[in-house]
Amino acid sequence: MRIDPPLVADEREMLLAWLDYHRETLAVKCDGLTEEQLRDRAAEPSTLSLLGLVRHMADVERSWFRRVLEDEDAPPLHFTETDPDGDFDNVDDASARDAFAAWRAEIEVARANVARWPDLGAVGKRQRHGEYYSLRWILVHMIEEYARHNGHADIIRQRVDGATGE
Repeated sequence: MRIDPPLVADEREMLLAWLDYHRETLAVKCDGLTEEQLRDRAAEPSTLSLLGLVRHMADVERSWFRRVLEDEDAPPLHFTETDPDGDFDNVDDASARDAFAAWRAEIEVARANVARWPDLGAVGKRQRHGEYYSLRWILVHMIEEYARHNGHADIIRQRVDGATGE
């Protein structure tokens, strides 16, 4: 269920509320569609689809909250080095139920991992692109990542069945 973020809150509560809002916005954009509709591509040559976005965000959650924040051995779910866009490209035979389950599971792990880090300024345990990132940076980045992709999802959903809205 999507809940509007509070208008007044401390920094941590605000960032987590906005992240959850954007996570649920992606779910809302996918709600009520068939597997085929979830696989429908935005527009050629793009391989963007709602199902691809869900798969992509599962891997993004996994990357930042498991690998970067906690230094877990958590390989990508839907892409490889030789198939870097597999999360988007390989949806024709992908199970929507499995993709949503994986995404929801990664969100739950992310929430648990973040809960163990009381200081937003604390730095994750693993470098990415040769740099370390604070929890604050990761949360802001995740909000931005979801917001950007929710814009894509809005356009795709409108193309699929005409539905519009926040």
